[in-house]
Amino acid sequence: MERVQEAEDRSSEGRQATLALPKKSSPAEAGLHHNSIRRGCIPQTAWLFATFLLLLPTILLQGGCAILRPQGYQTFVTQTPTPANSYLVIGFMGGVEAWDADKHYVRKLALKLRSRNPPNVNVETVENRQWTLALQLIQNALDRNQDGKLDDQERASARVVLYGHSLGGADVVKLAQKLKEIGVPVLLTIQIDSVGRKDRVIPSNVARAANFYQHDGPFVRGRSEIVAEDSQKTRILGNFKYDYKHKKVDDSALFWLARILEGAHAKLEFDPDVWAKVGQLIVHEIEENPTRTPGSRKN
Repeated sequence: MERVQEAEDRSSEGRQATLALPKKSSPAEAGLHHNSIRRGCIPQTAWLFATFLLLLPTILLQGGCAILRPQGYQTFVTQTPTPANSYLVIGFMGGVEAWDADKHYVRKLALKLRSRNPPNVNVETVENRQWTLALQLIQNALDRNQDGKLDDQERASARVVLYGHSLGGADVVKLAQKLKEIGVPVLLTIQIDSVGRKDRVIPSNVARAANFYQHDGPFVRGRSEIVAEDSQKTRILGNFKYDYKHKKVDDSALFWLARILEGAHAKLEFDPDVWAKVGQLIVHEIEENPTRTPGSRKN
């Protein structure tokens, strides 16, 4: 009996020892444990993302965002139809900038031109992607008999100047092309660090065209060259390159993240030297040739 009891005691100790061994995890359980560690990082990532979403409206509002309140035709101050021999200068904003974002130089230049109060000169700014509004304005300005269509005399009387920055530069070319399709000439187009598709070839209804650009930006670089669709009808004034590797420009009006992402693209927009030359081209077009017809190319 004692031998039987000893055998039972040894068997019981063995079972207890077996139960005391650490339990091996299955591969699935091991992966679950690993994922639970990784999930510990998710709350922090989600918090950062949520913070960005909360700040985004502030960023957009600070820049004057066209997404939050798109431009309508009623924002134009030009009375239509315009008198004969009137000029219509239209500036296209870049990015998601609102038409009335005064801190951006497209708008600043427009307000400066208005302040000169030249006779028969109308100046407007348009949000990029809103070229249809600008087209409607031009048609209404030229339709002097108000019959809803443009005759040959009305089309020939057009004195249109277009300028634009970034995506607005591409809109300049797009609108010029649309005007060509309906037989309306354009005196001058100016692209400032133009970004977009099909913004290289200037349509043959444009008399003169100029291009300002930079290639220092890490992410955004402007169109480096524009060419005439027909060199007999369009004169390319130049493709003017600006270098910002060593040139300091005050672009503090932009949100800090925009300054980082845009780099030299932002510096060119806030470079007063660039806009002084853009303004000179526009003023020269208006003041030096008040009675020149769009069909007569200037050398």
